Amino acid sequence: MDNSLMIYAVAGLAFVALAGVGLAFTSGDADAARKRAKAIGAGATSGKARGGKAHDENSKRRAKTQEMLDNLRKQDKERRKSITPRDIGSKLAQAGLDFPVSAFWIGSLVMGTLCAVLIYMSGADGLVVFGMSLKSKPVMIGGAFIAGTLWVPRLFLSVLAKRRHKKMINQFADALDIIVRGVKTGLALNECIRIIAKESPDPLRTEFASLADNLAMGAGLERSLSAFYKRMPLQEINFFVIVLLIQAKAGGNLSEALGNLSTVIRSRKMMREKVNALSSEAKASGMIIGALPFAVGLMVYMTTPSYIMQLFITETGHVILTVAATMMTLGILTMKKMINFDM
Repeated sequence: MDNSLMIYAVAGLAFVALAGVGLAFTSGDADAARKRAKAIGAGATSGKARGGKAHDENSKRRAKTQEMLDNLRKQDKERRKSITPRDIGSKLAQAGLDFPVSAFWIGSLVMGTLCAVLIYMSGADGLVVFGMSLKSKPVMIGGAFIAGTLWVPRLFLSVLAKRRHKKMINQFADALDIIVRGVKTGLALNECIRIIAKESPDPLRTEFASLADNLAMGAGLERSLSAFYKRMPLQEINFFVIVLLIQAKAGGNLSEALGNLSTVIRSRKMMREKVNALSSEAKASGMIIGALPFAVGLMVYMTTPSYIMQLFITETGHVILTVAATMMTLGILTMKKMINFDM
């Protein structure tokens, strides 16, 4: 009996000892687990705090960028309004003509006088349109003088300006590549602009020389770029102005930004040439259709002059010519609207 009690006591002590050892190890793991959970919780809390701070900083940065873009949009609208050539001086600058406005008006008066002399020497007695007789030769001479003075020189300026803009678009991507290579080698933006002004053909040389002179005289980047865009109001120049203004205000990699802009401008040029190639057939058809009445009239005049001259010497002929000219004008304008694409 005593032996059995002794055995039970030893077994109970062994059980208690084993339970104590197990509790000791288990409590250590639980403490470690609690410590780890506490550390993870503290890390998550600090991570959330850091994430919140980073989120706030990103939000502030996005808000600042958006505000800057809004300001640039407003400035772009103001620039677009300011580049509209309301005076002859602006039109002369866009056409690349370097002479005073007074010389332009003198040339316009000479052109008007020549048109009036041509009408006077033509011997035309007048014109009858829809029953309204314009047989006053002084009125016709005065109309020719006004048209020659106010319309013909402005049309000439418009043609020169479009031709100059086309040359600028073809050369502008190369100028951006020069700036990108210069910036990558450590040159300042002003030096890159000077290089373009020295080594590029016109009109690129003239425009960048004016831009470099404005920057050297302390006009400031924004005012100099605005004057550049006013002299050359093209969408590519507008992109260039916006990129430089954003880089000046917000910083960043100028060479990468201008390199991307050069790629975009070349892609726009390729797309424009593709559109011109696809619409060339329609343009040729429009030119043939527009020239056909004049060619037929010339052939009829060469074979039977008295037959075609009835259009010019009779009232009915004047009405027919007026209707034909109106319909031809509307048709040509419609075809031009259909085949011209703005990019």
